[in-house]
Amino acid sequence: MVRRHELTDHEWELLAPLIPRAKTGRPRVEDRRVINGMVYKIRTGISWRDLPERYGPWKTVYTRFRRYALDGVFTRALQQMQARADAAGDIDWLVQIDSTIVRAHQHAAATGRKRGPSQDEPDDHALGRSRGGLTTKIHLACDGRGRPLAVLLRAGQRHDGACACPLLERIRVPRIGRGRPRCRPAHVVADKAYASRGFRAYLRKRGISHTIPEKLDQQRHRRSRGRDGGRPPRFDQEIYGRRNIVERCFNRLKGFRGIATRYDKTATSYEAAVSLASFLLWARSA
Repeated sequence: MVRRHELTDHEWELLAPLIPRAKTGRPRVEDRRVINGMVYKIRTGISWRDLPERYGPWKTVYTRFRRYALDGVFTRALQQMQARADAAGDIDWLVQIDSTIVRAHQHAAATGRKRGPSQDEPDDHALGRSRGGLTTKIHLACDGRGRPLAVLLRAGQRHDGACACPLLERIRVPRIGRGRPRCRPAHVVADKAYASRGFRAYLRKRGISHTIPEKLDQQRHRRSRGRDGGRPPRFDQEIYGRRNIVERCFNRLKGFRGIATRYDKTATSYEAAVSLASFLLWARSA
């Protein structure tokens, strides 16, 4: 019997081959049982210590989650789901990018930043001050069907435009068989926060068409220069009307309470939680 907030048989069939297994040592707690504990924790936002006993010792679930986070297990699982969809022609490469603010709980705010950065952790743990207090910003690129393609975590006060190029460079969909991973969208849709000349030049250099509205001050500056101001950037209102898809993707991700509020002290663990939630969104759309 599948309980509430646990993996279905279909989801486990997709994830099971991607979970590393120890070849030696004493028998350990069943993988599906432990992964269900992780999903339950992320879905409900409870503390690790409050995990129901049916998932085994909470320390076992947490230790394995932390190990998977450092090894990038859930990121690779997400890429494998994307690879299958791409091989089936199921990815809409009209990519939309945006960001959302996530409040950091006091447990996340208590991170040991005095110890200094580690090899796998950014200096600020992707925590920063914004109007909402201590926050993290999730930068997201999703396909035309509202499924995550790439995720980038930054401190809450970081501007969207400064993270646009690093976010797109994180799109890496492997090929099943021979061939290089697909990294280039067919088209990018974004709001005015990404309307910088530098980002438009970056997209043109990579041969990516885009639909990004022009800011009013940019329009006035261009018109004041006359012919030297150049032509206005191309803008398709019909394509831009689909930008709400990325907002719906955020809504589904924030249906996981452990994503809607950040409880993880480290950016590595929080990103692993976002990747696991993204994997489930892909699995449920398959």
